[in-house]
Amino acid sequence: MMKSMLLKCKCIAFILLMGLISQQILGQNKQTSKKDNTVILYITRHGKTILNTMDRVQGWADTPLTPEGVQVAEFLGMGIKEVNFKSAYSSDLGRARQTARIVLDTKGQSDLKIVEVPQIRETNFGSYEGDLNSKMWGDAALYLHYKSSKELFTDMNKNPDVLKNAMATFKTLETLGIGENYDDVKARGQKAIRQIAENEAASGGGNVLIVGHGMSISVFLSDLDSNGKNISGTHMGNAAVCKVIYKNGKFTIESFGDLSYVEKGKQISEKKR
Repeated sequence: MMKSMLLKCKCIAFILLMGLISQQILGQNKQTSKKDNTVILYITRHGKTILNTMDRVQGWADTPLTPEGVQVAEFLGMGIKEVNFKSAYSSDLGRARQTARIVLDTKGQSDLKIVEVPQIRETNFGSYEGDLNSKMWGDAALYLHYKSSKELFTDMNKNPDVLKNAMATFKTLETLGIGENYDDVKARGQKAIRQIAENEAASGGGNVLIVGHGMSISVFLSDLDSNGKNISGTHMGNAAVCKVIYKNGKFTIESFGDLSYVEKGKQISEKKR
């Protein structure tokens, strides 16, 4: 009789113990499911450079920021101060790296390391690098049977596919054999952005700064949105921001070419005078 009762007590204790363990496991699973790995990418164009000012082609060619370019990067840093960046990335070109450093220093995150990513460089324009923009775009316009580059730009604003045709033309006409077309740029850039997003999500998510280049950013984001939203913009102002959300393997583009952070920073700067 005593042995039977003892065995029964042991069975009850075992069941209770297993129940307690199950509750702990369920609790851990609930905590894990509640963990938010959302990544918010703030993808921005660099500040104005010497070649920008001279209206010359600047892809893989590189020049430093002008005083105006430094100032607009500072405005961005002031305007985006309330966003705490977990990580920061830039292309390996000096103008992007310089912009990222100014933004972080201005907003009070000087200790944050900048990871350089060659894959988010601007388009390689080959032999057109350093030439006048009017020459490159004019050549493309004539090749594509437009009367002028102005007519090409007008059509481009209506039809994003015109940019693809223009970039294909740049690659065809440049003489060094190293130019890139739309698909070349999109493939390398989207792969890099996805890798950054996945790595940041795996480490808990958070806000991430990425500093790149105007044309290539528009190409990277053109069809990145998982809900089918297409980016039709082909131009970004210096230090303009694109806000992209990454969650559960999907991208959502919230804004493109947003200059409100720069404007906010400018207003803050003017109040300090």
